[in-house]
Amino acid sequence: MIDLVLNPPNFLIMALIGGLLVALISAPLGTFMVWQKQSYFGATLAHSALLGVSLGMIMQIDLTLSILVTSVIIGVALFYLAQKSSLSSDTLLGILAHSSLALGLVLLSFQPNIQLDLMRYLFGDILSINLDDIQLLSALLVLTLLFFAKYWQSLLNITLNIELAAVEGIATKSIQLSYILLLALLIALAIKVVGILLITSLLIVPAAAAHRLSNTPEQMLGFTLVGGLISVILGLATSIGFDTPAGPSIVMVATALFLLSLLKKAQ
Repeated sequence: MIDLVLNPPNFLIMALIGGLLVALISAPLGTFMVWQKQSYFGATLAHSALLGVSLGMIMQIDLTLSILVTSVIIGVALFYLAQKSSLSSDTLLGILAHSSLALGLVLLSFQPNIQLDLMRYLFGDILSINLDDIQLLSALLVLTLLFFAKYWQSLLNITLNIELAAVEGIATKSIQLSYILLLALLIALAIKVVGILLITSLLIVPAAAAHRLSNTPEQMLGFTLVGGLISVILGLATSIGFDTPAGPSIVMVATALFLLSLLKKAQ
């Protein structure tokens, strides 16, 4: 263990960089997801990622590209369906989340010759992160920083009162759609870190812990960022030290931090 810390192998360095990039991107996205009570929306996008895996295997194209395209299409479809459907948003999201997951599994069943490590996609494989993944995550981080630097105040106004924000001239629909696209891109690229089933947890849990400790939006973002970074570092260390799955270990550290935030709040 000490030797790994002093002389980490290249794959471990890549895993740490990838995990930290995901935490950096997740912080602002997760903050607004908690504020706007959109956790089920994130879960729906995550579940749809398995459909992207299935389509990529069937069409024999790059799986990351397939997941990206599928996640973006599902995200845009969710946005417009929520605007036009008479169903409640929870009902619509529940239908799409489970139907896209089921469709992905059904499509895989029609391809008996395909060799697929499903657990790798469900729970992540952070140690398989490569330079291409780092470059994609870095590009997404830049896009995320530019988006929130420009629309931070507008997003706050939309969160507080979307009707009033529209009256004030804020382009609520385009900003919300851009946010959803960033969320879809993050989920597609972060699957290697924590997997389809756990990516929403990494978005929500640090932000939920920060929410209990913060008095201002900026404070919440800061605490969310710190909590996400700690979760990745300690989760990866726990995985290496105790030979546990990396993705679930990261989420468990985030959950432990949330429980500590409950104790802090009670004092």
